Order: sequence, then structure tokens, then C-alpha cells
Amino acid sequence: MRHTLLTLLAAASLIAPAQAAAPDPATLAHAIAPYPLVLLGEVHDNPQVHQLRLDALRLRVAAGWRPALVMEHFDRERQADIERARREHPRDADRLIAQAGGPRWPWALLKPVIALALENDLPIIAANVSRADAGRAMREGLGAVLPADVLSNAGLPQGARPPLAEALVAGQKAAIDAGHCGHTPPEMLPGLVQAQVARDLFMAAQLRAHASRGAVLLAGNGHVRRDIGVPLWLADLPGVFAVSLGEDDSDATAFDLNFTLPAVDRDDPCAALVKPAGR
Repeated sequence: MRHTLLTLLAAASLIAPAQAAAPDPATLAHAIAPYPLVLLGEVHDNPQVHQLRLDALRLRVAAGWRPALVMEHFDRERQADIERARREHPRDADRLIAQAGGPRWPWALLKPVIALALENDLPIIAANVSRADAGRAMREGLGAVLPADVLSNAGLPQGARPPLAEALVAGQKAAIDAGHCGHTPPEMLPGLVQAQVARDLFMAAQLRAHASRGAVLLAGNGHVRRDIGVPLWLADLPGVFAVSLGEDDSDATAFDLNFTLPAVDRDDPCAALVKPAGR
């Protein structure tokens, strides 16, 4: 049954508060075991996050689970490159990354999970909208870059800018602005919301397409939020479970389960966005 966006938002509002959990692979593996569609978030540059997620997936694969690996890190245009790399070099994660990966992701951290998929013949699904298409979504609307069936399965009408619920738009604006340290030009926010929702909708479509065998989404924590992210567009499907693997618990209630790991020692990402005094 297809749901309208208002129905999806109502379902999201009924989510029970997320549990806090010790960052242990066995705990995570046990938590996700009952669910066919699992969304595992990440802080992109945190090695402990990647290791915990990898170890938990290894336990589930060892127990017999064979999900599709749906990855934010590959643009959808690169699916053919992924398949060609697998045909020509079946278990070579380095070759697959070289042929299908883009320049902005921490591939050294992602390589082990790609290798796990290759070793166990798991589908690897390119799930991101490219930067070029995200830019087009900003200018023309999310419907300009998504297939008609993606919109219809999400309960959205056809058109370049299908109407989005006010709560979703407000939540996305707040999350996007927070991600830019509160310095997002207000006039850019509507377009950025269109691009972010386009990404979430396309990721949701890939999970939906592989629901019969089971699938796991690997994506930034913002994408796996139940209130405004990918799960919102899967509310008509049973067995969807969203896990935050982050460095704080400030948004813990937006997930089914929250794991908090030590933060990476990094430069202040907001410092570059603050204009020096007198300029």
C-alpha cells in the first residue's frame, strides 16, 4: 500500500525513543538481526565507527545473512562500473573503488566492507544522487532528477517540485543549517532541501528494490534519521531499523538505536565558515 507523505510523517511521530547501547559489535549484530532492512549511519571520517559497523556486519554474514549492500558512497551512474569491476576482477576491492569510486570518500575506511561484500557475493548498490544531479535538484526541483516510479512509490505526485510536508521541510532546513554550522545563506536552504530529499528518496528506492532478500544501507547519520531521512519513505514496509553510529547522542530519538563513539580529533569544521573580524 502506498502512503501519502502525511501518513508517513504521522507514522514517524509514533517512534519510541531510541535506546542507548554500548558500542559493541555483538550488541549491534544482535539488535539488527530481526530486520530485513537495516540502515547503519556513520560519521564519515571516524575509523571506530567504520570498524564497529564492519565487525557487526561480519557477524551477521557469518550467521547466514546475505543482504544487498546499498552505499551512499557510489553515485548511481557508477552501477555499471561496479558490475564491470566485479566481472573483470571478482574479489578486488581496490579495482572496484578505482573504477567506480569518487574522490571525496574515505576509501581506506570503506574498503573492508566492500571486500566483505565481494568475498560473500553480496550485491553492491550505488545509491547516491551525483553532485551534478543534486545541483540540478536545487535549481529545478527533486522531481527533475528522480524517475517517476521513485516519486510514486513514495506517495508523491509527479512534477519537478512535488509538495513536501512543512514538518519535513523545517526539519531538513534545521539539519542542513546545523551541518553548515549555522552559516547557510537562507536563500539557499529551499534548494538544499530539494537536493537532500532527492538523495533520501533514491536511497529508499534502492532499499525497496532489494527488500525481498534484505538490504543494509551505509550512509551518513543524517540520511538514516527516521523523522526526516530515508526511513520516512519506507514507512509502508515492515522490518525497517535505523541505527545512528555517531559521536554524540543529541539526536538519539530520531533513530531506533543510537551508538555513541569517541570523537575523532579533527580541526574545527566551523572555523573556516566564520568570517574574520573587519571583513
